[in-house]
Amino acid sequence: MRAVFSPVSLGRDSSTPMHRRLAAELREAVLDGRLAPGARLPASRELARDLGLSRNTVLDAVGQLVAEGYLEGRARSGTFVRSDVPERTARARRAVGPPAARALLSSRGRRLAAVPSGAEDARLPFCPGVPALDEFPRALWARLTSAVLRREPAQRLNYGEAQGYRPLREAIAAYVGAARGVRADADQVLVVSGAQQGLDLVARLLLEPGDPAWIEDPGYAGARAALQGAGARLVPIPVDGEGLSVHEGRRRSPRARLVHVCPSHHYPLGCTLSLPRRLELLEWAKAARAFVVEDDFDSEFQYVGRPAPALQGLDTAGRVLYLGTFSRALFPGLRLAYLVLPPSLVSAFAKVKGAVDQGAPGVEQAVLARFLADGHFARHVRRMRVVYRERRAELIGQAQRHLEGRLDIEPGAAGLQVVGWLPAGADDAAIAAALRRRGLGAPPLSAFAVTRTLRPGLVLGFAHMRPAEIRSAVRTMAEVLPSRPR
Repeated sequence: MRAVFSPVSLGRDSSTPMHRRLAAELREAVLDGRLAPGARLPASRELARDLGLSRNTVLDAVGQLVAEGYLEGRARSGTFVRSDVPERTARARRAVGPPAARALLSSRGRRLAAVPSGAEDARLPFCPGVPALDEFPRALWARLTSAVLRREPAQRLNYGEAQGYRPLREAIAAYVGAARGVRADADQVLVVSGAQQGLDLVARLLLEPGDPAWIEDPGYAGARAALQGAGARLVPIPVDGEGLSVHEGRRRSPRARLVHVCPSHHYPLGCTLSLPRRLELLEWAKAARAFVVEDDFDSEFQYVGRPAPALQGLDTAGRVLYLGTFSRALFPGLRLAYLVLPPSLVSAFAKVKGAVDQGAPGVEQAVLARFLADGHFARHVRRMRVVYRERRAELIGQAQRHLEGRLDIEPGAAGLQVVGWLPAGADDAAIAAALRRRGLGAPPLSAFAVTRTLRPGLVLGFAHMRPAEIRSAVRTMAEVLPSRPR
């Protein structure tokens, strides 16, 4: 029986020769049963005319499928779809269909895929955690990049040391020692491709499936994803005005293997872990032989007083792993962060880092090393503190003017975002969705909670917004938020 044939869609990929595109379309038609087993194809001249192609193009495509076993030519009869293998394949395709993604994943993959990402569109106003990209000194960075490419040996373009470029590790150790009170040398620093990779390495190397791990509640969703992906049993610990409740952690899981904490500036509430709780946490970690992951993601930007010294500097038992990043201070696309590790862990972490991605990019590490060593980083951070303080003040002032009683902002002492509290009983998730429809990216505070019922609120990033953008976004927010009760 002759096939009833309609022109096929040949796609728009101009980089692929037309005869290959036609062959691919005919092959798919055979496999999904549109060209049934035993069907006769139109003559090559007829097919070429219907598709607007040259006859040679059609002959090349048909010849390819004959060679692959999909079609067969019969003397003085024409070209036919073969009746053996394609029939079974098409029948199997129709009966089974593509397998569900869940069936294809490992148990770890299923755990990871089930974790809400909490990711926001970083381009939207109020998206938290995004620095002022328009203020980054791109011309200076370009000069340093050019200098590295001109003056550094060609070997810099090769795979580097898995632990990271040594001059960068030296510069990081000097910086965190002076600015954060971290006790470390370059041999304890591991350069990673973003803080999330650092969390993933920690989870993979230090946790067995089922190990209990404390997480802040509310807290950072990226830490939950890394720990849950490693099979940890998450133990949510409430956070109050003094930070993580160590007493509650001891009560809920005294033998936990690991805790993730943001002691200098909690995300998203903005509180600081008090000194008594810091000492209590270190005492517990030592006794329980647990590890503390100190996530110090944006301590550079302190607006009131001085940031509390790093928890790692108080650790005398080698239980704290200090995690820092350049995504907030410089730009997220750099994808460079670092772990300061207890000496006993460095070798294993470096080996796994090398196995995962052969080390962080060499040129970017060399440029960043110069940026730090030459004092550009310190100057940039000082300048950005001024910029961010002004933008923070603009947001607070505009909210007081236009949103009083509907969104009360808690300024916080540091960071690139603030919390805006909604009236009791408000649905912060529904309000965030309504704001999203108007082009604003403020996530609901409830999205950061695991088990706790929090007062409704929104997390408002301000660092990447110019004052005029802040004013416009607040006016839009005033149109969306429910009217203040009389």
